[in-house]
Amino acid sequence: MAAETRAPGASEKPGAARASQPGGFLSLIRGIAWMIFFTACCLTINFTQVLGTPLYLISKDWYYAYMAMTKRSLGLTLAFMTQIWSPNTVRISGDASVAGEIEPTEDGGVRFNFPERTILFANHQIDTDWLYLWWIAYANRPSMHGHIYIILKETLKWLPFLGWGMQFFSFIFLARKMATDRDRLAYRLNKLKREHVDPRGNKYMEPMWLLLFPEGTNASSNTRKRSVAYANKMGLKDPDHMLLPRSTGIYFCLKELEGTVEYIYDATVAYEGIPRGKYGEDFFTLHKTFVNGRGPKSINFYWRRFRVADLPLDDQEKFDVWLREQWYIKDALMDDYLTTGRFPPMEGKLDYVETIVRTRQPWEILQVFTVVGICSLIWHNLTKAWLTAGRLVGKQ
Repeated sequence: MAAETRAPGASEKPGAARASQPGGFLSLIRGIAWMIFFTACCLTINFTQVLGTPLYLISKDWYYAYMAMTKRSLGLTLAFMTQIWSPNTVRISGDASVAGEIEPTEDGGVRFNFPERTILFANHQIDTDWLYLWWIAYANRPSMHGHIYIILKETLKWLPFLGWGMQFFSFIFLARKMATDRDRLAYRLNKLKREHVDPRGNKYMEPMWLLLFPEGTNASSNTRKRSVAYANKMGLKDPDHMLLPRSTGIYFCLKELEGTVEYIYDATVAYEGIPRGKYGEDFFTLHKTFVNGRGPKSINFYWRRFRVADLPLDDQEKFDVWLREQWYIKDALMDDYLTTGRFPPMEGKLDYVETIVRTRQPWEILQVFTVVGICSLIWHNLTKAWLTAGRLVGKQ
């Protein structure tokens, strides 16, 4: 196998601790700087979204395109703040099903060739799992991170700034009770099947990446106990490093989107620095990651692809068995990672692609402020013209 494509500064020793960490005063400065940056970006994105709400009355296509632009702004914010406040290495591999779909770029980045419409699912370890998967959409192609949709618990929609913005993003919030969620989920999924017509009259479906976490919550000491209890109750084998997945939600999504999605992609995610038998939430909180600079030193992905037509969607019980079998495979992959510090290498010329979470160009972050900046400039000129006109009238 060829040597790994390694980003500058990548760790040579899996699991090695960071050489140095910021002290108390530096952590305070880091935290203040991060909070100012993140709050400013979120407020700007929220204001940009509010400015665009009248578009819904004019053209829904314009409205959704505008909100996709604001979604890209948050994607840029997340990538930029990770690059500055919690730099890390991303190490990526996958099985034969994704051969040729993950490639290094000449500037040390990575390019994914995943389709424009797909469903992604992953194991859930820490609160920022979605952040790194959102960056995968950004690395896939320039605009793809504006078309990512995430299913979240309903309480998150009321988070200041971030929750409000996610409502504009058309993220799907559920109470996690299928009896009450079914109609709402069906309605929102139906919106993800919007068709457009290009100037030549050709129909096409809007790009969509739907991100699901079938475990439903982070792995922790409490959730592990519940997973073990459920496995014992149902007579199932409980995974060693993950929670048993629940198939109801992902099965419903696949049935609703059947015929509009050809492939689904599975990501097994591991973070360097979580010892065997421990839980990510105890090591990589938001505070530790962005204030203390103690985020995961490396984020490791192992990708697999499945054709939707090959899945047992004719029977939910069969699908439940299939999904559980995939989780046992993921659990074995996680055990390999905890033993060796690596997922299995890819087939082909490269064992792994290594890069860092970053924007393509540092100045891209300025796109977040474009709409508000233009509106401020227009407002300034209009105010100046009004005051000038007022003075001229006064002189007369």
